[in-house]
Amino acid sequence: MNLQKKKDREELDRRVPGMPWYVEKFVNYKLPDLSPSSLLEYVRDYETFFSWLMAEGLTEAKRMTEIPLTDLERLHMDSVDNYRMFLATRRDHANSRTTISRKLSSLRSLFHYLSQIAEDEHFYPLLKRNVMAKVSIKRTHKPKDTAAKLEGKLLQEQEIAEFINYIKYDYAHDVATNKQALFAHEQNATRDACIVSLILNSGLRVSELVNLNVDDLDLKKKLTYVYRKGKNDDTFKTPVYFRQDAVEDLEAYLRLRELRYKAPKREKALFLAIANGKKEGSRMTKRAVQEMVIKYAKRFGKPYLSVHKLRHSFATDYYLRNDLYKTQEQLGHASPETTQIYAHLTDKTMEEAIDRQRSAD
Repeated sequence: MNLQKKKDREELDRRVPGMPWYVEKFVNYKLPDLSPSSLLEYVRDYETFFSWLMAEGLTEAKRMTEIPLTDLERLHMDSVDNYRMFLATRRDHANSRTTISRKLSSLRSLFHYLSQIAEDEHFYPLLKRNVMAKVSIKRTHKPKDTAAKLEGKLLQEQEIAEFINYIKYDYAHDVATNKQALFAHEQNATRDACIVSLILNSGLRVSELVNLNVDDLDLKKKLTYVYRKGKNDDTFKTPVYFRQDAVEDLEAYLRLRELRYKAPKREKALFLAIANGKKEGSRMTKRAVQEMVIKYAKRFGKPYLSVHKLRHSFATDYYLRNDLYKTQEQLGHASPETTQIYAHLTDKTMEEAIDRQRSAD
């Protein structure tokens, strides 16, 4: 963790106790997926919103920590519109359209979590009514801008195979003097290479990957079934194809899955890890996968790589060989707009490839 992220994590830990209990629950849920810096922005957005709620008399709570969920359930669309207007016209700090969209998006994420994911002790949603589900937020970040940020930070062409081979073979040489790291690698190299190979040959999200069960795999058809949202936000199982390159890595991992990770028969998870103090393997967490990728990426000489950038690497390579709509379907994007970033990325990739060819000539 770099210095700035460490500072942001400390600031996050300092601010969260001043939030309602359900915000802390949301932050803990999101920690494996989002950086401390991103979550700190979320919390700052919530502080602004809760302060406004109290100032407008939309809650009787005297402190932020005391704002109940029922006050969020009773919010009208008029209140949301008034909050949007407050953000745009506040005297101390008028926000741009981009900032307003981000702040509303932060609220939507919280409300979605409370109404669709978090449950009470009786398995009912914590939030019974979600007013933010009705709020339309216009996309202000253009695909070209996203592509510009990703330039030079993805694996390209032969680097994809090189990174997988590095995990299988070369990493051991780099940690040869560290007995603990070497032992961990001997235990997990096949699994780790398989995970990276599957992402780089399918474009799966990390959440989709960790939720995979053994029964979801069909090696003959080269596909796996994952839960994805449809156009109406209905979640359903859909087939996602992977390249032949991933088949051998999956077969190698499956041969040792039960033996190496002592998987109990009731454990259906595809990717397993044995937690400290445990004797049997259990489903790997998103955080474990993310930390594993970062560990190898640093030694490989690409410290900016992450699980999500592996997905981007696959998508850029896939788009070069297919079209926008096939790439959209493969990645599970709701809108072709999101997929358009790869059009910009592949333009740059092809330009660099032509330059390399000229140099060779």
